[in-house]
Amino acid sequence: MARSIGAAIATATPSMFRTPASATAGVADRSLLPPGARSTTAETNGIRLHYVEAGAGPAVILLHGWPQTWFAWHDTIANLSSRFRVIAPDLRGTGLSERPASGYDKQTIAADIRGLIQQLGLSKAHIIGHDMGGKAAFVLAKLHPECVERLVLVDCLIPGTEFTDALHGGAWHYGFHMAPEIPEMLTKGRERAYIAAQIRNWSFQKDAVNDRAIDEFAKHYAANNGMMTGFNFYRALPKDAELTASLRSRRLTMRVLTIGGEHGAGTRLANGVRDQADNLQELIAPGSGHFVAEEVPDFFHQSVARFLSAA
Repeated sequence: MARSIGAAIATATPSMFRTPASATAGVADRSLLPPGARSTTAETNGIRLHYVEAGAGPAVILLHGWPQTWFAWHDTIANLSSRFRVIAPDLRGTGLSERPASGYDKQTIAADIRGLIQQLGLSKAHIIGHDMGGKAAFVLAKLHPECVERLVLVDCLIPGTEFTDALHGGAWHYGFHMAPEIPEMLTKGRERAYIAAQIRNWSFQKDAVNDRAIDEFAKHYAANNGMMTGFNFYRALPKDAELTASLRSRRLTMRVLTIGGEHGAGTRLANGVRDQADNLQELIAPGSGHFVAEEVPDFFHQSVARFLSAA
């Protein structure tokens, strides 16, 4: 095995590892959009972000994680848009958004979302973030609390609290994704299989993220160096941890809801937030792994709608 990996590295061409050029953001296929939704783009923080929007009322911005795109929120958009103006962007480097060579630290992602809020003509919005999107949402709330009405963190871990030591029971994928060049090489041509395997592994309800969704995610990650930009979210984690440590004394003064999957982050998410939030509500999603919105949609949508609408 070691010999075959070494041989592959030795014969790899530089083009396999080149920095991705910025791509022009596009518009989603209409057949993918929830009823009444539109797909468009906005210039923010020096890049073009694609987003899907539906509904009217208080603004709710949905931030997806890896290995997903805005499409992870397809059912959530349909559910919440009867009461809220729902906006689901593709984070930089994913989906139909532009793919710059840098900026995958969560401070930059937060600046992207702050710029999007401004471009949409909003003073603030409810922010819901899952996985990497949850990390960015947490940083946004710390750095720019004036932009965040209420904050919902969904089965993510606060930067610096991830259990990355695989030798002592930690998640192995952190080190793999953070390694330079190797994950791109080993997943090339196998993007869908790798994404599907990771999603199934992190799910308790194994078929909740269906094949149609996996096809949609893999289509984008397999194109235009999408796996590289996706792995860059992980490569930025040490920088993210340093930032959040420096911001620890800043209080989260808005209302905060944490939702951990019973078989996912569990109580670890709330444990990482509790001593930094003035008004925290903690929920565990029963029967759910990492993908709470897809695995237990009724629980998720009812909990979120109740939290965002409460006086």
